[in-house]
Amino acid sequence: MSAVEEQQNNVAEEHQLTPTASGSNSVLSTPSNKAERDELKDSLAEDNMAAPVDMPLKPASAYVTVSIMCVMIAFGGFVFGWDTGTISGFVNQTDFVDRLGQTRSDGSKYLSKVRTGLIVSIFNIGCAIGGVILSKIGDIYGRRIGLIVVVTIYVIGLIISIATQHAWYQYFIGRIISGLGVGGIAVLSPMLISEVSPKHLRGPLVSCYQLMITLGIFLGYCTNYGTKTYSNTVQWRVPLGLGFAWALFMIGGMTFVPESPRFLIEVGRNEDAKRSIATSNKVTVDDPSVEAELEVLIAASEAERLAGNASWGELFSTKTKIFQRLIMACMIQSLQQLTGDNYFFYYGTTIFNAVGMDDSFETSIVLGIVNFASTFVGIWAVSRFGRRTLLLWGSASMTACMVVFASVGVTRLWPDGTDHKENSSKGAGNCMIVFTCFFIFCFAPTWAPLVFVVCSESFPLRVRSKCMALAQACNWMWGFLIGFFTPFITGAINFYYGYVFMGCLCFSWFYVFFFIPETMGLSLEEVDQMWLEGVLPWKSAQWVPPSRRGTDYDAEKLAHDDKPWYKRMM
Repeated sequence: MSAVEEQQNNVAEEHQLTPTASGSNSVLSTPSNKAERDELKDSLAEDNMAAPVDMPLKPASAYVTVSIMCVMIAFGGFVFGWDTGTISGFVNQTDFVDRLGQTRSDGSKYLSKVRTGLIVSIFNIGCAIGGVILSKIGDIYGRRIGLIVVVTIYVIGLIISIATQHAWYQYFIGRIISGLGVGGIAVLSPMLISEVSPKHLRGPLVSCYQLMITLGIFLGYCTNYGTKTYSNTVQWRVPLGLGFAWALFMIGGMTFVPESPRFLIEVGRNEDAKRSIATSNKVTVDDPSVEAELEVLIAASEAERLAGNASWGELFSTKTKIFQRLIMACMIQSLQQLTGDNYFFYYGTTIFNAVGMDDSFETSIVLGIVNFASTFVGIWAVSRFGRRTLLLWGSASMTACMVVFASVGVTRLWPDGTDHKENSSKGAGNCMIVFTCFFIFCFAPTWAPLVFVVCSESFPLRVRSKCMALAQACNWMWGFLIGFFTPFITGAINFYYGYVFMGCLCFSWFYVFFFIPETMGLSLEEVDQMWLEGVLPWKSAQWVPPSRRGTDYDAEKLAHDDKPWYKRMM
């Protein structure tokens, strides 16, 4: 028996938890090997135990309030989306180029590839640092206070950027600081949603974070379109200034949402935790299911407290499967960027100028609409088809779209060759735009929201913020690399770049199949138990929590597969 399991058993004995009192989600009442599990089953059958107390399910209309609160938390994604949508237009706005660009020998202004790449992508470096460092505030002072602090840091960065006159490095510094704030938001927002939402709604509600990102991107595109006719700083300072309004809305919304019950239990505020659980699940504080859930969370928190404070070294523990989960989270966060989505979002106006569009700002708005509307499909589908299924379908469909996009760009866009880019094929350009829209339609309901869903529910409480911060940092770092190097790569190989993303998409399909388990319908504690039992990802949809297993359930069967790898996919 492992040290962690011994500690869990000690806690169970110390608190004298019965299976009824500990609820359906307890990881403490489950033995680590088959012999002990069978012995416990016989004991329970003899004692004729009562059924575990589950949270009562209510009609969808009963969860409107908690859904609105989670959308307020998810509004942090809007802040990130707003930056993504506006910066893609700034680098093509005349006043922005005149003020922050370099001067050619004829006196005209331009943004070099290096400066463009730095201005666009340095935000991601700030996000990576902020996610790792500032997310710790959520562990010390609570998720809500943490979100208020990081949004305030974002505002400070906005002030520095908007005050820029002609020094491009001032704008550059402002974007780094704003990125620090958004990095903290990207960790704390999905974490808080996953911890306060009812488990049967966790997938859709965490997906609202991505919905807010897409709404921010879309409205950012619209704002760029509305300001492009101006010839002064209105072109870019108005979109930046609106960021203050979004930040104030976010801060105000945090005063209405409940704190994470898991954090409240960690700091000994059990009564507040009960109220938070009751608010999220639309039941009274005295409901037996609230008491049962509280017992589960207290037991889990006590086990983690006895294990001591989580160190960074603990993230590399293979015995508790933390390291395996961390690698999985870092990989899918990286692969989300390597799908090529930000190739279109960061440089949308530049790309569509290249395919011969008269007004690339209008086309970007179309992309924003497709992106926003398609995310609703993901919110609907995540609790019906599961995480794995949607990720697999997303990888396959995006691969097909990227093949067409890249192939048409390489073979048909410029009939006279790349030396005569002024002569582009209108039909080929339209085809590329259509398949870009198809690509976004496939990305928005699948890889866009589900990466955040999977990461937010894969880790135990004691290491959750650290693991999510590192995983999110991988996303930001790849975002930086793509944002910075895209101008150089497209300048050298044009639309052959699409084949790079196609290869990454093919790899992502196999990675999801072999390494991402299905977690739909499970509590966060049950997800942790599934990982500890070593369930194979392609069999994870068959896994049943310990409290709901029958006498003929064979947990060992889900941890082994003798079929050849190619037959497992059939």
